[in-house]
Amino acid sequence: MTKSLDIARRVIEMVGDRAEAEAVATTGRQALTRFANSFIHQNVSEDTVEVWLRVAADGRVAALQGNRVDDASLKRLVDGALEAASLQPRDEEWPGIAPKAKVPKIRHVDPGTTDVVPEQRASLVRDFIDAGEGLSAAGYCDTSFNERSFVNSAGQEATADDTRASIDGIHQTGESAGSAHQTSVSIGDIDGGAAGTLAAERARMGMNAYDTKPGDYEVVLSPECVASIVIFLSVYGFSGKAVNEGQSFVELGKAQFGPRIMITDDPLSKGGLGVPFDTEGTPKRQLELVANGVTSGVAHDRRSAKTAGAESTGHAHPQSAVWGPVAADLVVGGGSESVEDLIAAVDRGIYVATFNYCRILDPKTQVVTGLTRNGTFMIENGKITGALTGLRFTQSFVAALGDGNVLGLGDDTRYADSEFGAGFVRAPSMRLASWHFTGGTEG
Repeated sequence: MTKSLDIARRVIEMVGDRAEAEAVATTGRQALTRFANSFIHQNVSEDTVEVWLRVAADGRVAALQGNRVDDASLKRLVDGALEAASLQPRDEEWPGIAPKAKVPKIRHVDPGTTDVVPEQRASLVRDFIDAGEGLSAAGYCDTSFNERSFVNSAGQEATADDTRASIDGIHQTGESAGSAHQTSVSIGDIDGGAAGTLAAERARMGMNAYDTKPGDYEVVLSPECVASIVIFLSVYGFSGKAVNEGQSFVELGKAQFGPRIMITDDPLSKGGLGVPFDTEGTPKRQLELVANGVTSGVAHDRRSAKTAGAESTGHAHPQSAVWGPVAADLVVGGGSESVEDLIAAVDRGIYVATFNYCRILDPKTQVVTGLTRNGTFMIENGKITGALTGLRFTQSFVAALGDGNVLGLGDDTRYADSEFGAGFVRAPSMRLASWHFTGGTEG
């Protein structure tokens, strides 16, 4: 028996027949190496344990979380959750706990990443820094190994483990900066030198930046930008709660995107990072959200599924009752064109490496405002001809991927950092016919 499964079982046993109950226990090791001014200034590693418990007694629901697993602490967690539930009004939308169901036996674990030593992260950081001779580098390299178990009072149990490694950083010239990011299940896949080379190239190309007039421009977006677009579509659109409440753009069966757009949530595929069950114990599977431009799926937890008259798709998380279920193992279908090919096809447009500070203005139309940074370049006659100062955009993310606006898909699909963090979206570069820039970064 794994440690996390033992913890989750003990919690459910302590609840006994006093309530419906579900527990998620997570144990693991998180390690982080940070650098600035081209020097490592921090290395930390932490063995972690977390327990999340939700109980429903006579229709009254409460959840608590703790990080101590001795019997006395778990008893306090259980008693506290039951007491909190007794003070709640009846939850008329409580869907009940999940029945027993078979969970796919998927492990996204790299043995070489389960117990990484600091020297391995330092070596990747050194490669990143050395790739930008004469520049100033900053960023981080982190690794994690987690084991997660779910147990509920209906007899459902599931256990899975996963590993992850990332490097994320910038090189700076003094007047410009360029960024790069890599994430994988294996630290062996992380190439600090390649990431550093890309960041340094973007930083040097970013010198002597000039302003350009706001307006509609053809664009080539990096995987980071595409990842931000898609995670916004997921959180504010493909959420069953948002659909139930009429706040989503989603119209199932309607061609809301260009015919080349394919978006799936696929935590089970090779190279994925997710676990094969959610915090309600529902097994995960591949969920098609957009197929050939047609919106075809919505992510549900048990609560939103009950309201919609559907089945849970396995997208519950501890806060999904408040924020809604979220598909966060997203894959955007790529194409066959290199980034150079995408740029070469542009007569006059803009290449964007990273979005920043994106905020949604209208979830129904997915109009979002945000900034560009760490790599914004003018494209003329198929070539990058100079750097631009940062720009503000105000753009519907649905319209951006709409019919006629998607001109090219890159062959570089990978895990990309996004406005909501890293490890949520595998995305390619993308060439779009029009993107609406509304001013500079101070506007």
